[in-house]
Amino acid sequence: MARTAPPESGVEPPPGLNLELLVHGVGGTTPEEMLGDPRIECVTGDATAAVYRRTDDVDAEARPEDYRDKPVPEAYSWSNLTSGNGARALWLILLPFMVANLAHWMRPAAHGRHAAVRLHGVLVRLVALSLTVLLVAAACEVALDLVAWQCAGSAACADERSWLGFMAQSPSGEGGWWSQPGRRLALAAVVPAVLNVLLWWLSHRTWAAYESQRPLRTEITEYDAEARERPALCLPGFWYGKRLVARLRAAHTAAGFLTVAAALTAATTRYDRKPGGSPGLDAVGWLLEVLVVACAVWVVYVVCRRGRKESEPDDALDKITVRALPGLTVAVLVLAVAHAAWSRPEWISAGGELPGDETFGVLAVGQGVLVAALGVIGLLLHRRQPVPRTVLKGLGAPAVAMLACALGGVMSGGVTQRVGDWLDGSGTPGAGDGLIEGPPILLTWQSSAIPVLLGAVLVMLSFLLVRLGRRSRELTDDVERGYPGSLPDPSRSRRIASVVARAALTDSAPWTVGAVALITLLLGAAGVLGTWLTREVPGRAADGMPGFVDGFADTAQALGSWLIGFAFVLLVAWGRRAYRDPSARRTIGILWDVGTFWPRAAHPFAPPCYAERAVPDLAWRMATWTEQTGGRLVISGHSQGSVLAAAAVWHLDPGTRGQIALLTYGSPLERLYGRWFPAYFGPRQLHDLHHQVDCWRNLWRLTDPIGGPVDHAGGGDVPGVDRGPLLDPLEYGRTVRHPLPAPILGHSEYQADPLFDEERDRLLARLRTGEPAPGCAARTPEAQAPAGPGALPRQSDGLESSGDRMPPGQSESGKSST
Repeated sequence: MARTAPPESGVEPPPGLNLELLVHGVGGTTPEEMLGDPRIECVTGDATAAVYRRTDDVDAEARPEDYRDKPVPEAYSWSNLTSGNGARALWLILLPFMVANLAHWMRPAAHGRHAAVRLHGVLVRLVALSLTVLLVAAACEVALDLVAWQCAGSAACADERSWLGFMAQSPSGEGGWWSQPGRRLALAAVVPAVLNVLLWWLSHRTWAAYESQRPLRTEITEYDAEARERPALCLPGFWYGKRLVARLRAAHTAAGFLTVAAALTAATTRYDRKPGGSPGLDAVGWLLEVLVVACAVWVVYVVCRRGRKESEPDDALDKITVRALPGLTVAVLVLAVAHAAWSRPEWISAGGELPGDETFGVLAVGQGVLVAALGVIGLLLHRRQPVPRTVLKGLGAPAVAMLACALGGVMSGGVTQRVGDWLDGSGTPGAGDGLIEGPPILLTWQSSAIPVLLGAVLVMLSFLLVRLGRRSRELTDDVERGYPGSLPDPSRSRRIASVVARAALTDSAPWTVGAVALITLLLGAAGVLGTWLTREVPGRAADGMPGFVDGFADTAQALGSWLIGFAFVLLVAWGRRAYRDPSARRTIGILWDVGTFWPRAAHPFAPPCYAERAVPDLAWRMATWTEQTGGRLVISGHSQGSVLAAAAVWHLDPGTRGQIALLTYGSPLERLYGRWFPAYFGPRQLHDLHHQVDCWRNLWRLTDPIGGPVDHAGGGDVPGVDRGPLLDPLEYGRTVRHPLPAPILGHSEYQADPLFDEERDRLLARLRTGEPAPGCAARTPEAQAPAGPGALPRQSDGLESSGDRMPPGQSESGKSST
């Protein structure tokens, strides 16, 4: 693949040259596939993201006469932003952070409710901070408690592991230099400290590579002067949050170091304060506790202080916080290590968990309180300004935040349970009948809840499957009516109806997520109460109860320990495969395509926001090409590419938007983003986008589980945009034009439908001639009619297409039957 320089800026093509800028969706469609030609050249960009043209079209600006009746096609490829090199495999440990960051953007619409919006942001940032502490605390639990304290302090456990021999301590306290408990803990503290440095490094490295792109500076004059009156994605600083990310990165890094320092200090000070302890060491311990608390207050203040500033690029750094806070906490950690390593010949770690190990219980309670507070804020905001189709009536953010906490618990609990089982031999986890005491009791309660949660999920899935089968049978007759004149084939009809019914399940996902989050919250509360009331693992706590309860508790505990360990092993294996196999990495990249669209506003250690690179890329390309050539442009986005296209169009100045037409297909703009992120893609914002571009057309199918209409409810928020539902499959049975069975395309291959070319040509004609067309600023009464085929009213354009038949699942009244 060759690389060529962009067209010379001095070339002045005559008016009429049009550009079609293609943006792919999730999964990383290659530029060769997008352009339909293996011979392509890079016009502008780098190996991470670039714009490509066919080799024959590279000098199109110098040959405008060859493109009077067709556009110049370009492809923007951004897949390497999420599935590039092998380091992306490390992002798997950041999954809970990514989910927590999503919760920040899911708040309900709240125009004018600035105090509530700020409080919502503070609560989500605190949840995100608790996840960082949880991950580092899990590393402390493994390295400090299970290995250095329990196993190295047990002669039976240390004898079976020769690599622990230098730290082993006999029951009488004899051993080498490293055998003293404080020194073992000081040495083991290297593990969580290195993990914390790794998280900082990943965040810093990805910021430099992804999110440091300068936004396109625009003067927005058609909105009120106050930034709050504009759609948020149009603000010049929305895709550039350098100051917030740097400040949060410093705070979370400091929190990680403080967690390690607190674990060391809690163990050593408890020993030093016993009768006969050293007054000097006790005084240093008090100093350490004061420093840890003071730094923790500073961390919380930094996290709560302020959120994003989007009215302009926020590139001024808080140098004192960014530089001094992590450095001070490193100094505190070094002092804690030195304090722990000081000689205490009489100290013996005989049995039990590490002193001061109540972190997990405090974190679980804190996360539950924060999620509950988020729920109250969400309900109040939604009730004050309800937006149709908002997921869970404003409870989307707390539900997703709860799932982030659950993921963090599974990952941290999986590590500790797996290591605990490995060190404990044949003992029961947490029961104290093996080589070591095992992980904290709360983690055993939490792992025991996993089988219960999975059982509830299976019940919900069974209900959905029954509903799916019933809906498929109901749609079978609609499918046959959608293809008049075709010979009925019950098997074919059932297959199409089943695809339509499965695609409609996407609209049921919010309530499933809400139910799982609620069950998780209740099970977490039960685990905390069970731990505090019984101080026993579930199997022991149920002794003496009825046989059914006792047996269920023992089974849940054993199965939960196995499941959480298996989940951890699966995560490690998945990451290892992704590191070595580009195809597996691309599959995992689909997860990042969906989850990392939003900037890191809550958690700085989340995977990087690719849109902070992709949106400026697209905006710069559209703005410079239209300014350089005076031509018109259609930006054509599929799936997630349609979201990037919409965000890039919002990023342009008003004059450039007037030269842009937007074509979206398989688009989740309303179906997913409008419902889950109503404050940013709600009806008001989509209505604004519709009136800012010259034209906008959206294609959708009933068989598509992701894409959908923009004006879903038909309420007139963005009329004239949608064309659909499109016919899928294009032919019911074998025909002269299609002698072989036509495939059911679902979310893919929208270009295979003749209506795609028809709508694109209409947009290009509109740009060239300025004549009214559906989805454009100037509309005729005919253009206001729905644009779908079949039973939907035909547009009075005289064009013949496959729209003579009713789409599958379309009732005779013209309304979607799903």
